[in-house]
Amino acid sequence: MDGTTLYSIGELSRRTGLSVKTIRFYSDANVVAPTGRTPAGYRLYDLDALFRLELVRTLRELGIDLPTIQRVLNRELSVAEVASAHADALDVQIQTLQLRRSVLRAAAKSGSSPKETKLMHRLTQLSGEERRRLIDDFIDGTFGTENADPNAAAMVRAATPDLPDEPSTDQVAAWVELAEMIGDDDFRARMRLVAGHQANGLTLGIETEAGDELMEFTRRRLTETRNAGIDPRSDEAVPLVDDLVRRFAEVFTRTPDAEFRDWMAQQFEVAHDPRVDEYWRLVWIVNDWQVVPNLIPVYPWLVQALRRNR
Repeated sequence: MDGTTLYSIGELSRRTGLSVKTIRFYSDANVVAPTGRTPAGYRLYDLDALFRLELVRTLRELGIDLPTIQRVLNRELSVAEVASAHADALDVQIQTLQLRRSVLRAAAKSGSSPKETKLMHRLTQLSGEERRRLIDDFIDGTFGTENADPNAAAMVRAATPDLPDEPSTDQVAAWVELAEMIGDDDFRARMRLVAGHQANGLTLGIETEAGDELMEFTRRRLTETRNAGIDPRSDEAVPLVDDLVRRFAEVFTRTPDAEFRDWMAQQFEVAHDPRVDEYWRLVWIVNDWQVVPNLIPVYPWLVQALRRNR
């Protein structure tokens, strides 16, 4: 092709890969107007029309709408401006699709019902600001009273769960559990009670009275048992629990009966309520924090075992 020769729609179709019908449509829409016509009225196009058609094809394949393409061809917009705006829009679409994929995989993994899947989708569709507001409302509602511990509120706020733009299946599931948990008034009361002990590093009364030697022995044995995967409600846990109850009963000069077991459970669960510990586990998952085994509390295991093996 040269700059003086005029070509038919058929020739442009062969050179651009566009169908004759498509080129005719672009001509009728004045996106790529013909340069002239033959005596019989057939449209003819020059080299500039070829270049315009190739640009139109490229931009359409990238998803740009015709009105925007027309503005580019009229030099009202540059290709760079259009590309930047369209790339930003695609980023949003990609994030939405990735989030939907995570929700679907989480639903498939957990065997969620239609109602649960709908809730999961609704909760994950919240914007980052809306998710933060949800957590802020929980913290303010839990620690907004006059007697609330400011250190506890600061600790919980510093570990605000923040769902990433491309969450994993586990992060989606953890976020949904958190969103449901923090709306529970009973959980808020538990968090208010336990977080004060955790934030201030308070020593439990039973730890002080039992002495360092017994407490060190207890933590070591509980850690070994947890790491071995022994369920606190199983028969396999009975010998350890019976031994610990006997040792504590000797120190406190009490009878190792059901009443004493209940008392021990009450003393140890003050700083480690199972639901509060579950909250922290979910926060670690959502924030993709590395789980440090030494920081995993062992007292909840003991409390469950004491209440199960009376």
